[in-house]
Amino acid sequence: MTTAVREAPHHRNLTCVKEYTCQRPECLARNRDYMRNRSRLLAYGRWQPYVDAEPVRAHVRMLMSHGIGLQRVRLLAQIPNGTMSKLLYGDATRTMPPSKRVRTRTADSILAIKATLDAVAPSALVDATGTRRRLQALVAVGWPQISLARLSGLDKITINDQVNHTVTTAYGSTARTARDLYDQLWNVAPADHGIAARWIGEARALAATNGWAPPGAWDDDYIDSPAAVPDLGEHVDRYTAIAEDGRWLMNEHGCTAGQAAHRLGITQDHLYRAFSQRPEQQAGHRTTPHGAAA
Repeated sequence: MTTAVREAPHHRNLTCVKEYTCQRPECLARNRDYMRNRSRLLAYGRWQPYVDAEPVRAHVRMLMSHGIGLQRVRLLAQIPNGTMSKLLYGDATRTMPPSKRVRTRTADSILAIKATLDAVAPSALVDATGTRRRLQALVAVGWPQISLARLSGLDKITINDQVNHTVTTAYGSTARTARDLYDQLWNVAPADHGIAARWIGEARALAATNGWAPPGAWDDDYIDSPAAVPDLGEHVDRYTAIAEDGRWLMNEHGCTAGQAAHRLGITQDHLYRAFSQRPEQQAGHRTTPHGAAA
């Protein structure tokens, strides 16, 4: 009588060959590569199949605190559910403590995951601070909310809820979409996309009434931090502030006058008026924005 060969539950690691005598060519090749690498490292005295599990466990918990759930970590690292469960909780009955050691490959896979928005699951809820600020900044430079909805593919209710701080969280997919839209439009004039001057003016007026900061007031590295505040500059007269910031954007970042004006949330004519009212020699030849150290 022929003994049936058990089918492996998956074919992602060496288990299928070692425990289920899997004969798939790709699995046999993976096992050969592993054994070849093991022999080479043993010869050099560098074979270290296991490492301390505590730093890996701490990394997983850090990822979870950033909205990257346990199952999402497992999927990104491509490791079995049992391995992840033992790492955090011990065996299934919870009678054994969490793993003291994990395989080096498992540790490397988990530690390679960064706490970024791209790692968050599409349906996971994250803090909406960055999403709200990015959308408000776009409104501040003249983008109507209905246009943001159309260009992003998000529905109008979602845009409205985020812009008006009706909600405090956002889905991971929504946050990523808002981030990508902001990166695409922060220095693009709405008029270039056919937005009528009337709607541009209404969007800017709405932002001014609510105190929404334009893109130039936010540092890209901190816009997602709830503790960050917009850099709206010193208490200097408006023409001096505009002239200094406009020259800084043009000289240090290579912006055109139109791009600088857009980033500051004003018209190009307004920027030129500030330049004429505050000539460079009167502004002290500063090359930093008025809100930063010269």
